Amino acid sequence: MRRYLVTLLASAVLASCSTVPPKPAEKSVAQHQPDAIASADWQLVWQDEFDSNSIDQSKWSFEQNCWGGGNDEQQCYTNRPENAYVDNGVLYIVARKETFTGPALNEDDPDFSPHQRKTLPYTSARLRSKGKGDWLYGRFEVRAKLPTGQGSWPAIWMLPTDWLYGPWPLSGEIDIMEAVNLGTVSDEPSALADEPERRIHGTLHYGEPWPDNVHSGKSYKLPNGQSPADNFHTYAIEWQPGEIRWYVDDVLYSTQKSSDWHTGAVTLKTALPRHAPFDRPFHMLLNLAVGGNWAGSVNETGINPSAYPQSLQIDYVRVYQRQRP
Repeated sequence: MRRYLVTLLASAVLASCSTVPPKPAEKSVAQHQPDAIASADWQLVWQDEFDSNSIDQSKWSFEQNCWGGGNDEQQCYTNRPENAYVDNGVLYIVARKETFTGPALNEDDPDFSPHQRKTLPYTSARLRSKGKGDWLYGRFEVRAKLPTGQGSWPAIWMLPTDWLYGPWPLSGEIDIMEAVNLGTVSDEPSALADEPERRIHGTLHYGEPWPDNVHSGKSYKLPNGQSPADNFHTYAIEWQPGEIRWYVDDVLYSTQKSSDWHTGAVTLKTALPRHAPFDRPFHMLLNLAVGGNWAGSVNETGINPSAYPQSLQIDYVRVYQRQRP
């Protein structure tokens, strides 16, 4: 996620209505079958269709902390069914307005202690595939319906698994999709008066250690005034050596090449690979944050408590890789 600050070496390491929806109608994925992608070269290697009665713990782990993500986010991440569950083929990640106390640090932090506690006014969930799904290159595709409300920050993103080049952002971060404050008044410079916020963002983070880190990317708006919160849409990247491409509903809207990125990592033995840092295995993360330095500082600012609960809904996650010769 944007401005994902680091306090440790190997890590540091967002339409749902204003209430959690009832059981959805039978999901329609006929037009999104795993083999129905643009290039026949891509082969499905990993997927979660969320067709079981529970979250598949062979594919996902829960992060459980009240750390705030290095962004002053206002949620505690839990593994409770109130914050993440599967129903009728859809994963729900639910942010709720409720006070909760949990670990003050991320569990990957070398200073982590279960006895060091912190209390925050919201709860949510963050799932990651680290150690259960880690990939170097591929097409990463997620069909999702996003939440609304001031303070909501859903994210579908990727972090390095081995942090070879050093702590964030030296080893990179890939944001497949982020959005903040959907449905509030847009603060886009070209927006009309009272136009609702409906942008999504695809971003890379890299460069020198914080605070000299940099990010680059583009935003995208669905055609015909559609909101990402009204229906399910497919968010994807295609990541190949030296190039990453971003898609929404198979519409290409952004491309970045290795000539656009860099890392401040230093090696005394050999020159850095030319595609660093995006040449190492990454894993996926799915989460819904509340507030923070980005969502809380734009649009109508702050957090609107009356907007919660909100949910990020995931129809499927699919990973493809190219056939080897």
